[in-house]
Amino acid sequence: MAGTLTPIRAEMRRAGPADVTAIHDLTRAAYAKWVPVIGREPKPMAADYARAVRDHRIDLLHIGGELVALVETVPQGEHLLIESVAVAPAFQRHGLGRRLVAHAEHLAADLGLREVRLYTNTLFGNNVQLYGKLGYRVDREEPLTGGRLVHMSKAI
Repeated sequence: MAGTLTPIRAEMRRAGPADVTAIHDLTRAAYAKWVPVIGREPKPMAADYARAVRDHRIDLLHIGGELVALVETVPQGEHLLIESVAVAPAFQRHGLGRRLVAHAEHLAADLGLREVRLYTNTLFGNNVQLYGKLGYRVDREEPLTGGRLVHMSKAI
């Protein structure tokens, strides 16, 4: 039928060792916009993703076969830590970050964990507001080179 759009296929899968370079590249691209804001590279830009793939859980979101976003999580006691959410610049502001946070919340529930925790820099745009809208509360803040680190949590 003329004028009908083909739906874009979105797939989520767990990362493996073969994905390390793609994870590194996507994360650097996603966080690059914050370097001039905080005067340094954010922590995820310098992470050891070979170790992270081995020791953490990284779920990759592909759209139309292209890696466009990821969420890195770490079970810690009775909570799940969202270590990083990265969305390719061309796909930012389309709800993919929200989708990945919801995915992490489902993972926590599936693991029988009671809480999801995350942290962000106060200078990272509207992250604190976004997480607040998603039900996260501010637990504490601490000084950080280039802003303040805000620790947030949500009961599951």
